[in-house]
Amino acid sequence: MPNRPNIVSKDSGNIPARSIRQWLREHEIDEIEAVIPDMTGIARGKLIPSHKYSEEIGMRMPEAIFLQTVTGEYPEDESAIDPAERDIFLKPDLDVFRLVPWTTNATALIIHDCYYANGNPVEMAPRYVLKKVLQAYQQHGWSPVVAPELEFYLVKPNHDADYPLEPPVGRSGRAEPGRQSFSIDAVNEFDPLFEDLYNYCETLEIALETLNHEAGAAQMEINLLHDNPVAVADQAFLFKRAVRETALRHNMYATFMAKPMEKEPGSAMHIHQSIVSLNGGHNIFSEAGGAESPLFRSHIAGLQRYLPAVMSLLAPNVNSYRRLIRHHAAPINVRWGYDNRTAGLRIPHSSPESRRVENRVPGADANPYLAIAASLACGLLGMIDGLEPDEAVTGSAYEMPYELPRNLEQAMRSLEDCKPLQEILGKQFVSAYNSVKHSEHETFLQVISSWEREHLLLNV
Repeated sequence: MPNRPNIVSKDSGNIPARSIRQWLREHEIDEIEAVIPDMTGIARGKLIPSHKYSEEIGMRMPEAIFLQTVTGEYPEDESAIDPAERDIFLKPDLDVFRLVPWTTNATALIIHDCYYANGNPVEMAPRYVLKKVLQAYQQHGWSPVVAPELEFYLVKPNHDADYPLEPPVGRSGRAEPGRQSFSIDAVNEFDPLFEDLYNYCETLEIALETLNHEAGAAQMEINLLHDNPVAVADQAFLFKRAVRETALRHNMYATFMAKPMEKEPGSAMHIHQSIVSLNGGHNIFSEAGGAESPLFRSHIAGLQRYLPAVMSLLAPNVNSYRRLIRHHAAPINVRWGYDNRTAGLRIPHSSPESRRVENRVPGADANPYLAIAASLACGLLGMIDGLEPDEAVTGSAYEMPYELPRNLEQAMRSLEDCKPLQEILGKQFVSAYNSVKHSEHETFLQVISSWEREHLLLNV
């Protein structure tokens, strides 16, 4: 396994060009993967011979890359971009300079930010959207800290999209016969895969905290260490790619679909979030004596009020809404409670220094940059407006009414109608994102499902 980069650190924002070129030579790097995350969270970019790579702004891509749908198509509504389809310029973030551990030739990866020729940022780029929300926090003297929990399934290779997914075969030669929540033995069935995954994550500098088996058959969950939201989103972005690559090398698929199998639980991306003061670094969710602060309650209230309006960012696909079903280990509303996993907003037991909110609404299929940005934006609006939350739920929130949009079309309308969120996320971004999602939804409506053939073919 190649060594981890030793020239990149949290304080390495301006690494001299000579040091980069020297590092590339020392590690005999053949290629550079210059990547950006698109609206879906797919890595888009270019492969460049290392001797031709320049850390200066200069590498270009078409602006329309942010309007590409998950199916590879482009929407009819392209009003969010210049009619001339101008170029955007990529600038490397040298804090995200990594070796790619699974390639045959020595390859490095750099995540880039996007700018126009005049130096202005591309406001519809997901990574910029998250940075824009963080800038809004900084204006108030605050800095968010987040830690996501990502769930995913390992499945047998599936070459026919009409065929249901199945759990893979482990070391025992058998697939899991039933649910094995938190089973160590069930995780050990895939030890060779996870050994490789841990090695890959170490090379990619992904700070994994824990790994456990979730409720579904061959469903796993990893926790990332808490950190700056952009750094955490970068790690989640890289982790998704790393686990898919690892699974392929073990003759399996790894999927982050929100609901990949009919009779199994869905996969979430729970986001733990707290806020620290830029002046002193203390958790502003707690008073000096350890009690909950008014800002903590307002943050919860902001999530309650605005989460339905950002649902298309937390549940971005038609499949996402199949996960959000009553009594299926997923929230159906924005109720909140102390250590209450039935609520959309859970307050875990913690010390005053670690007081936080766990947003349990986002699906694993969400773009991590956008899901984190949306969740933080909702809490910020509540803090700015001094909102008050409802009473905490002490029983099952599953017994309470649905409060979240039930489908992607409803979710898109909610975002279109919410002016405060458009301001904080960016109007160009909202316009571009909705055009992408409208196109994907229209494409989905043209598909005739097996359920329709089964129940309507000879009965209507």
